[in-house]
Amino acid sequence: MTPREIIAEAWVITRREGGLRRWGFVASFFETFLDIKLLGYQLYFLLAYLQHRQVGFFDDIEWLYANVSFGIFLTIIISFLLLLAIEFIFPHLAAGAIIGLGAKSYRKEPVKGGLVLAIYNFLPIFGAHEFFFLASWSTTLTLGSLTLRYVTGDMKFFMIGIIVIFWILSNILKLMASFTEQGIVINRLGIFDAMGKSFKLLVSHLSHIMFILLLLFIISIRVFINAVAVLLIPAIVIGIGFLLLHFLSPLIAYVIAGIIGIILIVIVSYFFGYLHTFKHTVWTLMYLELSKQKDLDIIGEGI
Repeated sequence: MTPREIIAEAWVITRREGGLRRWGFVASFFETFLDIKLLGYQLYFLLAYLQHRQVGFFDDIEWLYANVSFGIFLTIIISFLLLLAIEFIFPHLAAGAIIGLGAKSYRKEPVKGGLVLAIYNFLPIFGAHEFFFLASWSTTLTLGSLTLRYVTGDMKFFMIGIIVIFWILSNILKLMASFTEQGIVINRLGIFDAMGKSFKLLVSHLSHIMFILLLLFIISIRVFINAVAVLLIPAIVIGIGFLLLHFLSPLIAYVIAGIIGIILIVIVSYFFGYLHTFKHTVWTLMYLELSKQKDLDIIGEGI
C-alpha cells in the first residue's frame, strides 16, 4: 500500500471502529485534564516569579486545609491523587488497546479484547513512553519552571538551554522509535528490541520520508490545537468564575465554573479522540506494511 492508501484506510478504520474511538476519547480526556492542571500550576508559579513572590508546590493544599473541614479536605486530597494516577496511567493503557484493535480491524479479525491488550502491554509501553519523558512539552516546561525559580544567576539560563537541547534530542530519538509501541503490541517484542526494529524500519525505508513529514504535520496540528485548548479552557473557566462571583456565593460560583470546565474538556476531548486514534492507526498500518518487506540487511534467504 502507498502512504496515501494507508492514511485513507486508517481514517476509514478510525471512523468505523467505535471501540477505538472510545479508547482514544478517554485517553485524550485524561491527557487534556492533566495538561490543564500542569499549565495552571506553571502559570501560577510564573505570575509569582514575575511578582518576585516565593511560592511552593503545596500552597493550594495549605489553603484548602485552613479553609475546609478535615473530612472534606481528606476527601478532596484522596480524589485528587486517584484522578492524578488515572490521568498518568490510562494513556499508556489506551495505546495498547488502540494499536491492537486497529491491527485486528486491518486484518479483518474480530475487533475484541481491548482491555486485555491494554493490560497485557501496559508495562512495556509505559517503559517505552518514560524512556523519552524529556520529549514531553509538559516535562520540559516543568523543568524550566523549576530552574527559573530555584537556580540563581546566569546559570539558570544555561541550564534552560541544556533542557531545550535535551528536549530536541529526545524528540529526534522518539521519532526514530515511532514504531516501538507497534512492535511491543503486534510482535510482542521487548522494549529495546522494538526500538531497534523501529530504527531499522525507518532507516530502511527513507523513501517514505514524505509520509513521515506529512504525519509530523498532522501531529503538529494536533499539538497546536491542544495547546490552544489548554490555554483557552482555564481562561474561560476563570472568567466565568469571576463573573458568577458578582451574583452567587464563592462556593457555588466555583462549582458551576468547574462543571462548565469539565464539559468543555469533554467536548474538546471528543475531537482529540479522533486525532489520537487516527495517529496510532496510521503508524500501526504503516508498521504492518513495512514489516511485510524483506529487511535490507538480509542477503538471499539470510543463510
